[in-house]
Amino acid sequence: MLSITSFLAKVISQTLSRIYPDLGAPKDFVEVAPCARPELGHYQSNIALKLAKLLKQPPISLANTLREHLPLEECAEKITVTPPGFLNITCNKSFLSNRLSQLLSDPKCLVSCAEKKRVIVEFSSPNIAKELHVGHLRSTIIGESLARLFTFQGHDVLRLNHIGDWGTQFGMLIAYIRAHVTENRWASAPSLEDLMHWYKKAKALFDEDEHFRKESQLAVVALQQGDTGSIEVWKDICAVSRKAYEEIYSLLDVSIQERGESFYNPHLAPMVEELEHRGMIEYSGGAKCIFPQGFKNREGNPLPFMVQKSDGGFNYDTTDLAALKHRVAVEKADRIIVITDSGQSLHFQLLFKAAEKVGYYDPEKVQMDHVTFGLVLGEDGKKFKTRSGETKKLVDLIYKAIEYASALVGEKSGHLSQEEKRHLAKTLGISAVKYADLSSQRQKDYTFSYARMLRFEGNTATFLLYAYVRMLGIERKIGKDLPSLLQTKPSLDHPSELALGLHLLRFAEVIDLITDNLEPHHLCDYLYKLAEKFHAFFRDCRVEGSDQEEGRLVLVEAARKVLAQGLYLLGIDTVERM
Repeated sequence: MLSITSFLAKVISQTLSRIYPDLGAPKDFVEVAPCARPELGHYQSNIALKLAKLLKQPPISLANTLREHLPLEECAEKITVTPPGFLNITCNKSFLSNRLSQLLSDPKCLVSCAEKKRVIVEFSSPNIAKELHVGHLRSTIIGESLARLFTFQGHDVLRLNHIGDWGTQFGMLIAYIRAHVTENRWASAPSLEDLMHWYKKAKALFDEDEHFRKESQLAVVALQQGDTGSIEVWKDICAVSRKAYEEIYSLLDVSIQERGESFYNPHLAPMVEELEHRGMIEYSGGAKCIFPQGFKNREGNPLPFMVQKSDGGFNYDTTDLAALKHRVAVEKADRIIVITDSGQSLHFQLLFKAAEKVGYYDPEKVQMDHVTFGLVLGEDGKKFKTRSGETKKLVDLIYKAIEYASALVGEKSGHLSQEEKRHLAKTLGISAVKYADLSSQRQKDYTFSYARMLRFEGNTATFLLYAYVRMLGIERKIGKDLPSLLQTKPSLDHPSELALGLHLLRFAEVIDLITDNLEPHHLCDYLYKLAEKFHAFFRDCRVEGSDQEEGRLVLVEAARKVLAQGLYLLGIDTVERM
């Protein structure tokens, strides 16, 4: 079912075609949005202002002509026109009430997709032998939320973890392990901290010791050529790292499929050979490159996308080009969403253009999105680090949030059992971390504060979960069988009832918006307003024992259902008591 904005836009578009059959308006010419001034109506369109430019007529006159011809008798209570030519639509209560009844019976809360697509979401993407740190927080949380959203809409979603598990660093690490840890493999399983310590030592030797540098380079060659001993050490290194990652993904309830850089290694040489055979390769300083149009360096020279280094080695450009080719040709992606920090913007701009130039993807058939995000800052306004100046480990950050939440639960939830308190603290702590991230506009930096993100007031996960618990509390207290009440029309007579009901019906509109702009903070804003409108309804409209008890109880259930679904899309678990 179309959202109300999409439904109204469709009706207006069809009316335009009848009145002006030769208009030739572009796709998505008609836009409908919630009224910025609620006193004017529920929805508004500026279509007359657009028409005025095409038809050279006054927008007020065009808006009035549209108003007279719109077939909206069944859904609109009134349609008005305001200067300079806005069309304002107020929906009638019967239409809204019927829609709310449909929302209650629909598992997807009236959310749908016009066309099912193959969507690949690539997120998290840590490096082997390194711990996930706070810098991975945003990619992981944003990626999980977007993957859930597209899955909920009905798309075929593939979640990929493009792990850095190949390259020169593994030659250094393998050479160091053989020389300083054991001849080939270690006697007992090391920790990820051990691997990081060994890598730092290996990097220092690589920079200072020419003999070790050669040993490392030979180790890389042996690994790339499939040497059994090298492969075994590499697998052990990956297994240690994977175990550490999986602990964090389990805590965050993140589902993701590993597809490391090593997966594409067999395809790199054939791909470069094929590109060279097709005349797509240009040489720059002995390196094989593609030069996408429109990219220049500071000196004004064309900027290369290097697919093979002068020494014959491959790099990130090569692997990412092979990965993109695989996503399109083998995995049949209709849309590819890659989530990284904004510092990689230029790389992905070059990648997309290089892939387009060599024919690996057609922008008319496959949509490419590079979803970027800003930094996580400490309360001092600087990049979030530990007191010693090191980058904050993600696992430490998560457990610290649970610790803060546990103290809060101890203060405010004395009526709960110890088991309930532990579960609530874990849920609140993890939810607070996720929501603080997702509620921030992703392109901007945001300040990380445990105290602020765990407040019961304001735009926080705790505030939303408290609203959810209150909804459940109303339903439990009244104790009526909700399934038998779902045929009852929601009560929309009081202004607070109407405001809540109308907001619930905008859930699908918000999901449509995020599908286009990939900005999860819009869902957070929507849910925060939902909680506020519910609290206003709770304040103004008594449910238990009122003449409208059943109609109001149905409205509470609609609010609970939408809030629970919205929280799930953010990766946040609900709780029943607080």
